[in-house]
Amino acid sequence: MLKIGVLGAGHLGKIHIRLLKEVKEFQLTGFFDPDAIQAAAVSQELEVKAFDSIHELIREVDAVDIVTPTLSHFDCAKLALDHGKHIFIEKPLTNTIEEARELMDLVEASSIKAQVGHVERFNPAYLAIADYDIQPKFIETHRLSEFNPRGTDVSVVLDLMIHDIDIVLSLIKSKVKAIHASGVPVISETPDIANARVEFENGSVVNFTASRVSLKKMRKMRMFQKNAYITLDFLTKKAAIFKISELEEGQSPIGFVIDPGEGKARKQIAYSQPPSPEVNAIKMELEKFAAAIINDEVPVVTVRDGYNSLKLAHQILEKINHYSFT
Repeated sequence: MLKIGVLGAGHLGKIHIRLLKEVKEFQLTGFFDPDAIQAAAVSQELEVKAFDSIHELIREVDAVDIVTPTLSHFDCAKLALDHGKHIFIEKPLTNTIEEARELMDLVEASSIKAQVGHVERFNPAYLAIADYDIQPKFIETHRLSEFNPRGTDVSVVLDLMIHDIDIVLSLIKSKVKAIHASGVPVISETPDIANARVEFENGSVVNFTASRVSLKKMRKMRMFQKNAYITLDFLTKKAAIFKISELEEGQSPIGFVIDPGEGKARKQIAYSQPPSPEVNAIKMELEKFAAAIINDEVPVVTVRDGYNSLKLAHQILEKINHYSFT
């Protein structure tokens, strides 16, 4: 059984602590949080040992789960790496691209397993289309949330949009060709609402929208490709597929029929809703992290994946800042 410790006992850290107690491959050794009052309260509430220092905790474990504010991700990960510990690190990977590049190089030069917490990779809606041939030419994403002071240490691009950036980059295996973006700060000092249009070299186009100043939540992704439309709802955890196919002569339609006229073959639009597995996404990503260590496998979401998502997020922010001040 792998010994694991958690760094950070805030809102998300507490969730990780609770779920790690349920992951049979891990033995939760304890956690560290620099806020002594917070640490004492969490220790009593969750019946988990609170360590007095980060160094003491790291020495006692095989793996570290980093759920601290983004600003400290790199320092915590570097310390764990220096001690030869496996790393699970919440998104965004680091605060800067330079830190992400250095961390990626260190991990790839070692035998350490490191996984990034892009949790939407484990959302039942996304898992539902795992076996479907996805070759999107146009994607539209909307990730809207009500304002919450938690998370405003980074812009909405790094807080929310980066979830969809990671999913898109896992689907479109092509280099970025062009980026157009805009965004504005509404409540915090960084953009709270943003939109970006990203064009890829293979011709695919993605329109990202993210907001943390909306009246209601929305987490939807719509994908269009040749003869198909796929929609993912990350809130309801459901997927739907609309597939267009030619209707053969004498064939009974199984969906909505389109007659293009002029002697062209009729087409039908068939709807299907692939079953969504009943899983807890955060627990599943932690289980996959354990499996990567035990079976010596490549983690589902690698540090390079985290770097690529962070790089595109920062490129979008650069465009927003350029248009905001010129």
